[in-house]
Amino acid sequence: MPGISKKGLQMPESPIRKLVPFAEAAKRKGTKVYHLNIGQPDIQTPEVALEAIRNFNHKVIEYSHSAGIENYRRKLADYYAIYGIGIEYTDLMITTGGSEAITFALNSICDLGDEVIVPEPFYANYNGFAISAGVKVIPVTSTIDTGFALPDIEQFESWITPRTRAIIICNPGNPTGYLYSRQELLKLRDLCLKHDLFLIADEVYREFAYDGTRHHSILNLEGLEEHAIVIDSVSKRYSMCGVRIGTLISRNKKLMATALKFAQARLSPPTLGQIAAEAALDTPQSYFDAVISEYTHRRNILVDGLNSIPGVYCPKPKGAFYCVAKLPVHNAEDFARWLLAEFSYQEHTVMVAPANGFYATPHKGENEVRLAYVLKADDLQHSVEILRHALTHYPNKA
Repeated sequence: MPGISKKGLQMPESPIRKLVPFAEAAKRKGTKVYHLNIGQPDIQTPEVALEAIRNFNHKVIEYSHSAGIENYRRKLADYYAIYGIGIEYTDLMITTGGSEAITFALNSICDLGDEVIVPEPFYANYNGFAISAGVKVIPVTSTIDTGFALPDIEQFESWITPRTRAIIICNPGNPTGYLYSRQELLKLRDLCLKHDLFLIADEVYREFAYDGTRHHSILNLEGLEEHAIVIDSVSKRYSMCGVRIGTLISRNKKLMATALKFAQARLSPPTLGQIAAEAALDTPQSYFDAVISEYTHRRNILVDGLNSIPGVYCPKPKGAFYCVAKLPVHNAEDFARWLLAEFSYQEHTVMVAPANGFYATPHKGENEVRLAYVLKADDLQHSVEILRHALTHYPNKA
C-alpha cells in the first residue's frame, strides 16, 4: 500500500488531547471529569463580540483580503498603541488563529533543515509547526527549580549554528505561566542582534499578568525592528477560541511581503471570525479587570492547594493561566492515564496534561504535569482534593 510521509510519522501527538479516549470512557462509566488539561476558558465571551455575530446581516459571507479586513487591522493597530507599540496596519496580518501565524513565520524565514532555538518546556504544537515547515527545534531547558526562568544566554549561544534562524519564546508562557522580565528580553535581543537572528514572541496571553507585574512586548525593544516577530490571538484574550483569529506582526517589510504569499495561497482568514474579533476590540477595561481578578483567585487556589499535597511542588506563575507541577511519581503520563481509567473519588476524577509532551529533550518532564486553572474556584478546590487522594492511592509513586 502507499506509504506515509516521514514528517507525518514524525508529527507528535498532542499531549493535551491524546488521553481524550480515556476521559470519554470514564464519562461513559458515570465518572465526572474535571478538565485541567486544556486551556479552554469558561469566562464568557464579551457581549460586544456576540452581538456582532447576532447582528451579521450580509447576504453573502465573502472572502476577506488575504491579510485580513483592513478596518479590523487599523483598529488592531490602535489597540497595540495602548501598550506603547507603534505599528502601522500594514505591519499586521490576520491569520486563522495564532497557529497559522506561527506556520507563516516559520515558512517565511526558514528553509528545509534550518533550526530554531526554543526554551523548553514549550507550547507542544511548536514541534508540530516546525515539522510541517521542515524545521528542526533545538531546545534549551529551563527548570522547575528556578520557576522556569530564562536559561543562561550562554546555553542559547552554544546551540547557534549557521542553520539557526530564530529564537522562539512564549511570553507569558504556555505551559509554565512564566512571565519574562524586561532584562531577560534585552538579553535575548542582544543575542539576536549579535548573530543576526529573528526573535519570535508568542504573546497571546499578554493581558494575563498578575501580582502587579507587567508584560513587556519585544515590539518595544529598541534596535529589534527588523528582527522582531510577534504572534497574537483573540482566543484567550476574549475567551473566543472557536473564532480562530490570530495575528502575525512585524515591522520587517520583506518578511510581511513573504508571509502574504503564504496567506494568499490559503485565500483568507475567517470573515465571521474577523467581524467578532473587531467588535471585541470595544470590550471595556472592566471586563479585563474582572478576568484578571478571577484568574488570580483561581491560580492561588490551585497552586497553593497543589503545594499543600505531600511531595508536590508547583511554582506560582506570574502570567497566562497554566502551571506545571512536579509530582511524586515515576511517570506522570501513566499517572494521568490511571486517573481516568482506574481511579475516582466520589465518582469524580481529574484530567491533566503530562508535561513530557512539552519538552523536546527525551526523558525531561516525566514526573511533571501541566494544569490549566480555567475552571471555577469550587471545581479547582475539589480537583486538588481528588489529586490529593489519588496520589495517596496511586501504586507507582516515586
